[in-house]
Amino acid sequence: FAGYISQVLKNYTDHACDGEYVSLRCPHRTTISIQSSFYGRIVPSHQMCPSRYPHSYATLIKEDVACSAGTSLQKMLDECQDRRSCQFLVNSRLFGADPCPGTGKYLLVWYKCRPNEYKSKVACEDDKLRLSCKKSMVIAIYSAIFGRTQGGSLECPYQNLGVPMIECQSATALQLMIKRCHGKRSCSIYASTYEFGDPCYPGIRKHLNVIYTC
Repeated sequence: FAGYISQVLKNYTDHACDGEYVSLRCPHRTTISIQSSFYGRIVPSHQMCPSRYPHSYATLIKEDVACSAGTSLQKMLDECQDRRSCQFLVNSRLFGADPCPGTGKYLLVWYKCRPNEYKSKVACEDDKLRLSCKKSMVIAIYSAIFGRTQGGSLECPYQNLGVPMIECQSATALQLMIKRCHGKRSCSIYASTYEFGDPCYPGIRKHLNVIYTC
């Protein structure tokens, strides 16, 4: 169980140079959740992915180290999101127009492994959130947000219409929920600033949203 949980919570990073295969893989009963992606070059080739062009050619063409494709995240979502594993050959044709012809590029991708079956629970500010699992099963926290998200929360509508829609979230919500609930059969916590601190301006109504699996 501990091994499975550490794999689920871990942030994975993978990279591949042009002409190499990138391969993402998640453990049993989880799927890939892409967090971020970059394709291009922002460090010189002697630091990462040496140039594949002949040395004479490489000296003629100045390497571009401020080069990125804006399509890399969408491409990774198309190829890998919600799958158990994915593999493909990295080259500029995958990402549309070549952002810097003559410069060797690389792909960096950050992802997590999300449980196939997960539950989401919301508690409005100052209400109690209670999580529980059936006998012989324990809680595995996947994510936790305390604050106010851009889209708000359907369960906790905001009355103070005069306050601008500003996103504000506690930086410690996930660690606190893991400490309080992880590996237990049941747990409860108040969605309060006493527990989580106040990441927002005074007067902004907050909520706690926890995603977990048993």
